[in-house]
Amino acid sequence: MTQTQLTQTEQNKITVRDFIDGLFTQGDLGAVDTYLAEDFINHDPPFGVSADREGMRAAGVMMRAGFPDWHSELHQLTAEDDIVVERFTASGTQRGEVMGVAPTGRTVSLPGINIFRLRDGRIVERWGRLDDLGLLRQLGLAPA
Repeated sequence: MTQTQLTQTEQNKITVRDFIDGLFTQGDLGAVDTYLAEDFINHDPPFGVSADREGMRAAGVMMRAGFPDWHSELHQLTAEDDIVVERFTASGTQRGEVMGVAPTGRTVSLPGINIFRLRDGRIVERWGRLDDLGLLRQLGLAPA
């Protein structure tokens, strides 16, 4: 099947997968410009970043700086119409400072679920539930 034969729903899944892979696994900050619409809004911005495109870029910078091998393992990608749902576990080895925590050399993981809405081939909204508390515990910033 060629790209022109893909349904819009299937193309939306590819867009989301490529965005996550580009920004978080490959560390390509340009993925924000390629895949997020100018009016993108993040309804659940992680780790205190802003709710716009620059907040997503900042999240990518933070994770790659602290965990240079940060990558996302996709468990499930489901789509209907303009909505794509991603279930994943991201992980990496802490080689840099993260949220004030000096490098530990330990591998941490962050499971989560993201819901994306797309318009005209670009991501316009994100809702997410990440195990923020679990990550903070792994970094020693919250009691176990």
